[in-house]
Formats: sequence, C-alpha cells, structure tokens
Amino acid sequence: MDHLSETLTVLLGTASARLLGPLGSRILIGPIRIADAGVIAILLLGASFGNAAAAAAFRRWAAPQAGAEASVRQYVLGALRKPAYALIWAYALVLAATVLVGRFAPGKEAEAARSVAGAALDLSAFALVFWFLFRATRGLDDRLSQWFSRTPGKLDDLLLRLVGKSLRVMVPVLGVFLALPVLHLPADYADAVGTGTSILMIVAVAAVLFQAVRIAERAVLLKYDVTAADNLRARQVHTKVHIISRVVDVIVGVFAAGSVLMLFSAARHIGDTLLASAGVLGIVVGFATQKTMANLFAGFQIALAQPIREDDVVIVEGEWGRVEEITLTYVVVRIWDERRLVVPLSYFIEKPFQNWTRNSADLLGSVHVWVDYSFPVEEARGVLKQIIESHPLWDRRFWNLQVTEATDRAMQLRILVTASNSSASWDLRCAVREQFIGYIHRRHPDCLPQLRARYRAAAEGLVPAA
Repeated sequence: MDHLSETLTVLLGTASARLLGPLGSRILIGPIRIADAGVIAILLLGASFGNAAAAAAFRRWAAPQAGAEASVRQYVLGALRKPAYALIWAYALVLAATVLVGRFAPGKEAEAARSVAGAALDLSAFALVFWFLFRATRGLDDRLSQWFSRTPGKLDDLLLRLVGKSLRVMVPVLGVFLALPVLHLPADYADAVGTGTSILMIVAVAAVLFQAVRIAERAVLLKYDVTAADNLRARQVHTKVHIISRVVDVIVGVFAAGSVLMLFSAARHIGDTLLASAGVLGIVVGFATQKTMANLFAGFQIALAQPIREDDVVIVEGEWGRVEEITLTYVVVRIWDERRLVVPLSYFIEKPFQNWTRNSADLLGSVHVWVDYSFPVEEARGVLKQIIESHPLWDRRFWNLQVTEATDRAMQLRILVTASNSSASWDLRCAVREQFIGYIHRRHPDCLPQLRARYRAAAEGLVPAA
C-alpha cells in the first residue's frame, strides 16, 4: 500500500506539473500547491470515471432480463456492486489524503501518517470484502429460497433459514478475526483484544444454537396442527416441545454466560471463593430459590406427565379459561373475558383443578328448568327433540329430558345435551334453554312455576257468612 501510494503520488504529481507548468509550483492554501490540488482533482475524477465504468458494467452484466430468473453470476455481481463503488472511492480518498499529509506533516510524521492511512485502507478493504460476503449470503439465501419454494415440503425451508441466519452471524465474526492482524495493535492491547474476540465468538455460537433450537422446534411441530378439530395429540406434542426448547435455551444461555465469565480471572477467583463457602451459601441459596426450583421441577413433571397442555380448557381458582402459554416457571390462562391468569407451575402439581380437555374435548352439558306439576313432559320431549336435532352445535351423540327433582311447589326438568367442545356446549345450552322456555311460554303459560293457595276464611267462621 505504501509503495503504491507513493508511486501514484509521484506519477500524478509529475503529470500535474507538466500540465500546469510554472503555475503548479504556486502556493494555493498554506503548504498546498496548485499541483497538489491538481493531483487531488485527478484522483477524484479518476474515481468518478471508475465508478461510472463499474456502474455501466454492472448494469450490463448483473441486471436480469425482463421476466427471466436471475442467475448465480447476476446474484454475485449484484452483491459486489455497492462494495466495489465504496472500494473505488476509499482508495481515491486515501491517496488524496496521502498527498495532503505529505505537505502538512513532512518527515517522520508523514511516514507515520502514511502507515496509519495504509492500515485504514487495508481495514476498509477487509470491511468491504466482508460486506460483499454478507450481501452474497443474502443473495444466496434468496436464490435457495426460490429453489426450495418449488418443493412440497417445508423442512428444507426451515433448514435454509437456519443456514442463512447462521451465515449472517458468522461472516461478520470471521471478518473481525481476519481484520485484527491488519490493524497491528500494540502488544498492550493483546489481552483485551483476545478476550473481546473470544466473547464475540461465544456470543455468535450461542446465537446460532438459539436459532437451531427455534428451527428444530418448528420442524418437529410441522406435522401437528393445534387448530384441527381433534387436536389432542398436537397439543401434547406442542407442550412437550415448547418446554424442552425452553430448557435447552436456558442450558445454552448458562453455558454461554459461564464461558464468558471464565475468560476473566476475577470471575475465576470468585468461583473459588464461592466453592470455599459452599456450605453456608448453599443453605442461603436453597431457601431463596426454593419456589423457583419447585416451579422448574414442576415444569419437567408437566412436560412428562402432562396434566395440562397448551390450549387445554381448565377451571383454575373458579375461573374458566384456556391454557395460552406454558413457561418454565408459570402458566398463562386466558380467561373467557380476555383476562390473563398467571399461575405458578407448582400449582398444577400441588392443587386440584379441572381439565375439561384432558382426554377429549367432548362435553355433556345440562340445562335445568322449573315447571308446574301439570306440565306435559312427554309432549315436551317431542318439542325438545326438534330443538336439539335441528341445532348445528349438537354433535349427534346424546340428549335426554328427565324429571330430576320435585318440591311442594314445582318439579325440575334436566336436559342433557352433548357438544364437541366447551364453547359449543355453552352456546348450545343457552340456545336450548332459550327455545325451551319460549315453548313453555307460548304453549303452556299456566305451567310456569306458580304458588297455590286456598282461601278458607269463610268456612272457618273468620268472617260473617252472607
């Protein structure tokens, strides 16, 4: 770089002096001569010409034809376009700065400035190369996406997403590792730089592992649709996979954090101190984290035994709702009125609760109606048959009408009717109750519950007889 800049500066200076003649030796500003300004102008004009020529070449070779699919060469040239423009201008500006440095800081200061400029230019070149690689990975990702979109399966799409995201993480990290030798940093910074690069690599690997866990989770769940009518197996798998993926995330995070801390000697000394006082500290931490550990172990129990699953219908603390989310420490239940009930995982291990979809979502609902003793029950069965069998929410399994209780004033009718799930059961029961009460009101209004009394005052001599 130094030899190239010096040679170009001399050649351009000679050309500028010949073109300008005696005028070139005149002072323009401070130590800068007109010939120096001419050299800078030639460099900038050359960069402009090179940029225009590169743009024309890219337009010719990188632009795909109308309606045609871009080729691999066009993807590569498209990724190279902007880094190439930046590289042309970077070289021109650094060479122009070299001319100015030679005037403002002659001697050893100029040599040091040229060395700094050379290192900056080399670093810029590395940065632009890895910018190109980053853009190329995006182009490759798009190209592979087009290819895999033609296949019927979705697993290859997920693998492609993992490869693309991993490349976008690892390429910049690789660029940092390769650029460090170019900087020629002092030996005093060697330890700090080594620690920083190690932390960067650990974080990058952890990020790739997190992405791999997410992609693996999606790949496993592709075959299980929780929106299906019979989604029992799907909910079982979703619950297990989500809990296991969160456990793996915690393990990866703990190992990554531990690896970063072990890079510092102070952290290692703290670890030795903690081990030395493990007896007292273990007791304190044991009491402090008792509930947290109980919830973590409850999470493993729920993943294996599955007393609840995602999208289960449960009754918790007297509230009806659906299990919306299961984490490692708590469960979120979506209540029917859109409130969210957050319950510790240990609750579902230690306390009883209702799970309406443990083995099946089918439910048997009941409707109770009080009527007078004179109400015709057999006629009501025929009317109820028409009401239930014509309703779309009835699942065609079972229904009946029975007299289940009698008092001194009225009798109670119980209607049993089945539905495919809890929401349908609620709506069906409300509809049956409404239509059945309407039938009683229209056809037998005198059979609604009423209070009977006989007035016997005259017979018992409480009032004078007429």
